[in-house]
Amino acid sequence: MKINWNYPTTVWVGENRIYELSEACKNLNVTKPLFVTDKDLVNLPFIKNIISDNLKKFNELEVFSNFTGNPIGENVEEGVVEFKKKNCDGIIAIGGGSALDVGKAISFMSAQTRPIWDFEDFGENWKRATIENIPPIIAIPTTAGTGSETGRASAIINKKTGIKKIIFHPKILPSVVILDPLLTLDLSPRLTAATGMDALAHNLEAFCAPNFHPMADGIALEGMKLIKDSLLIAFEDGKNIDARQKLLSASSMGSTAFQKGLGAIHSLSHPINSQFNVHHGLSNAIFMPYVLTFNKSSIEKKIVTICDYLDLKKNFESFLEWILDLRSNLNIPNKLSDLMDCTKINLDQLSQMALEDPSTSGNPKKVNKDDFKKMYEYSISGKLFK
Repeated sequence: MKINWNYPTTVWVGENRIYELSEACKNLNVTKPLFVTDKDLVNLPFIKNIISDNLKKFNELEVFSNFTGNPIGENVEEGVVEFKKKNCDGIIAIGGGSALDVGKAISFMSAQTRPIWDFEDFGENWKRATIENIPPIIAIPTTAGTGSETGRASAIINKKTGIKKIIFHPKILPSVVILDPLLTLDLSPRLTAATGMDALAHNLEAFCAPNFHPMADGIALEGMKLIKDSLLIAFEDGKNIDARQKLLSASSMGSTAFQKGLGAIHSLSHPINSQFNVHHGLSNAIFMPYVLTFNKSSIEKKIVTICDYLDLKKNFESFLEWILDLRSNLNIPNKLSDLMDCTKINLDQLSQMALEDPSTSGNPKKVNKDDFKKMYEYSISGKLFK
């Protein structure tokens, strides 16, 4: 299968499309790219093979990989120094959400004079940016969850405050995306589950966000259908290429759709990710039913619409049951206390961070600090809202 998509950007879809990477660079006039991937990936055989293959096609190919999951601002700063020092003219970002976020941020920040935190996703901060000479980005996901490849933002932790910040600008959107399912075949069942639930959270929260964006709604609805059809299959049989391709597509669709908005699932997750280094998709999966039941009065009609499309019984309870069963079948913990020691968590601090998170504004039900504290408490005890 070879299909080229042009919404929200150019997307090359299908098996072995990775071998067209040099063509993508040529189309963008990139002659000396910075290849950005993380420490965990850079030494894996398939990444080495991609680097080796492209070394034959470029006179020079620089590699930056000095970061891991949940990247910090200093990782981006170091990457910008490397980009400029080696006179690079484009970014190839390959990996999970962390690698894609760092690669996108390096490209954006290579043209800026302000610190990265000046472009946090609030108000019109993005208009502060210098838009000239931002180099093109090619994004290649190796997981099917964050959808960062089709997003206009990067999630970066401010080390000084311990808070994950969303850095936004339209120019952060990659120019070319390569969705090659073969790059995801070796993803472990554990990561397949966590990243798949991340993609589900993106599509679900985008669909339930109150803003008017019927294009995003349609994309999110189909994204959830693809996840329902493929996530358990890929979890149980990681070599199923059709399921892997559907998950990659659903992941990109979730990121495309959430330009409409996210919600409290992400607001609760971001503080846990930055403070305790918990995988973002895993925390989203844990918080999902607690936020769903909290929001029930505001989203019940929309959830029934989802049920109709997903061939579930047309009521809120059947959708919630599907989510709970899906998590169980994916071996995802039912509550936060099954994952980590929660006895010393500062719930007031976390709740304030959640309230101030940019995702909060998209929640379909108005939420305050006490609400977030109660959601944290319920997610620790396993109690659902009635």
